[in-house]
Amino acid sequence: MATASSFATKVTLPSDKEILITREFDAPRDLVFKAMTDPDLIPRWWGPRAYTTEVDQMDVRPGGKWRFINRTPDGTAHGFRGEYREIVPPERIVQTFEYEPMPGHVFVETATFTEHEGRTLLTIRSVAPSKEDRDGMIGSGMEKGLAETHDRFAELLVELRAAARTSAR
Repeated sequence: MATASSFATKVTLPSDKEILITREFDAPRDLVFKAMTDPDLIPRWWGPRAYTTEVDQMDVRPGGKWRFINRTPDGTAHGFRGEYREIVPPERIVQTFEYEPMPGHVFVETATFTEHEGRTLLTIRSVAPSKEDRDGMIGSGMEKGLAETHDRFAELLVELRAAARTSAR
């Protein structure tokens, strides 16, 4: 069985406006999709380990809004928000993503969930409004924060799978 950290998050830049993110998780896609869309689970994995995350709003349906607040150890708040455009359980989520301190720089993210032999490949195609926005996102250190977020998510999936096995007994 794979451990939570056996897969790495990969970030590539396929075009001037795109960021392509892939990560394989050792869990079926139904569980991966559920964990990504359950507001009670978001604070357990979203953001760097040193931060806390508050789900201010999360209405997972087309036209529904989401807003998460990361708090640093010193209490500084960082807000993120968007709108769900498409929800196809457990295959795809299309949403917008905006960092509140930099309004107007709205990315469109398409997350797809592909299962193979009980594991799920998450692919996120993030399209920026401009090359400068894409480069700014990459320059912000998002890759490190995203890798840590994905590691936390993988750990949560291991825990959720173990709990499901225990309750099935």
